[in-house]
Amino acid sequence: MRHKRLTALLTSTLLLLSGCSGFPIKQKQVYTDTLFDTVVRIEILDSADEDVIKGCEKICKKYDAMFSNKVEDSEISQINNAGGNPVEVSGETVTLLKKAIYYSDMSNGAFDVTIAPVSNIWDFHSEEPVPPTAETIAEAVSHVDYKNILIKDNTVQLLDPYAAIDVGAIAKGYIADRLKDYLKDQGIRHAMINLGGNVLAIGGRPDGSDYNIGIQEPFDDTGEPITSVRLSNKSVVTSGIYQRYFESEGTLYHHILDPHTGYPCENNLYSVTIITNSSLTADALSTTCFLLGYDKGLRLVDQLDNVDAVFITNDNQLHYSKNFQHKRQK
Repeated sequence: MRHKRLTALLTSTLLLLSGCSGFPIKQKQVYTDTLFDTVVRIEILDSADEDVIKGCEKICKKYDAMFSNKVEDSEISQINNAGGNPVEVSGETVTLLKKAIYYSDMSNGAFDVTIAPVSNIWDFHSEEPVPPTAETIAEAVSHVDYKNILIKDNTVQLLDPYAAIDVGAIAKGYIADRLKDYLKDQGIRHAMINLGGNVLAIGGRPDGSDYNIGIQEPFDDTGEPITSVRLSNKSVVTSGIYQRYFESEGTLYHHILDPHTGYPCENNLYSVTIITNSSLTADALSTTCFLLGYDKGLRLVDQLDNVDAVFITNDNQLHYSKNFQHKRQK
């Protein structure tokens, strides 16, 4: 049995290449932490007061306490533990859930924010992980249906009292966007936000060049990139089966769970990387496109404005969305 944990700082999903070297240490402020079930790293590359980086820490801890379904008194946990009763929550939680429902509708339920009954029975952190029984999975799947979320003003209700919400596939993107808004309000023009591989660049590098972000080669334990993308003022997010997985009796079980079956999604993909302006959009679409599979996922991206994608299939071949391929050829 092999069990891989999501512990690498920059190589779990995306590797930041040659991004910040050559700048005076006094200009660079860094905040690192372990939140959202992953490693957080925020780098400010402009001169800034220490209070600015402390503000980033405050924002991160606020949203971890608000959105995590592992935190007992978070707003998401309050909804999940209400037994189907309505719960009054913040406007931000309502906004996040409405965004999640939007992507659930877009994908005809391939993306489903009520995946928690399923995700809760798969333990990818155990020292000796094993898959749940078929009966346990079938019971969990029967409570997965985003249409059971009823939102009225700032009140959220789960019409199925055994349903539960897991915003793990979208929350880090939302948080990265809020961090960007905060830093720009503080006058920061150059920064890199990395929430466990959800990378968002504010501006480019201080010397005027783009950042070079590497996309990790699947199942390469060294974190070496298979390719890279150059960008500024954009977010890059990858969903891949090599980020959290274990092997049991010769079968690989990964953490991208199909809400229709309760098992890890089965298709010919290793990963999907989305590049666009909003980290929330990139976060949600990377998971959505993976769950849709290569053909449907690529067609979806090609219909969207200002969204680029890199698909890696299980033969380790790279496939680019139509607009991104044109940009690379210029």
